[in-house]
Amino acid sequence: MPEYSDTHLKDILTRSKTIAIVGVSLNPVRPSYYVARYLALKGYRVLPINPGHAGKMLFGQTIHARLSEITEPVHMVDVFRRSEVVPPIVDEALEVCKGLQTIWMQIGVEHADAATKAEAQDINVIQNRCPKIEYQRLFGELRMGGFATGIISSKL
Repeated sequence: MPEYSDTHLKDILTRSKTIAIVGVSLNPVRPSYYVARYLALKGYRVLPINPGHAGKMLFGQTIHARLSEITEPVHMVDVFRRSEVVPPIVDEALEVCKGLQTIWMQIGVEHADAATKAEAQDINVIQNRCPKIEYQRLFGELRMGGFATGIISSKL
């Protein structure tokens, strides 16, 4: 698994303003839902992508079936899909996403060939990581035991 410096991850999370989340769910107990919600609450413009929910609303945004339906610049594409379906998502992102800077594959999602293809076009690729977890870790929101519990202890 590739290693990423904290500086690199923080830079990506700081300069990315619009994030398309491919594979987002409307189910509030699914990780893709609460990651999208968290990122939206942190001020990112989150554009939901899921063909099974196209046309429905999530966090004030219309869910799109495909990345190609988005007309505004997308800085990051966050992939919540199985590793084996990553290549066509990356291909579409490289073809249609204006302003694309980063392809981010969620925890458990990796695809070396797709990553190499994106990196060859000067796109940052993060694999097997979660932007919500990295944001919390890098911007001081994780608490005891690495969880965002909301509990603040005086000293451990």
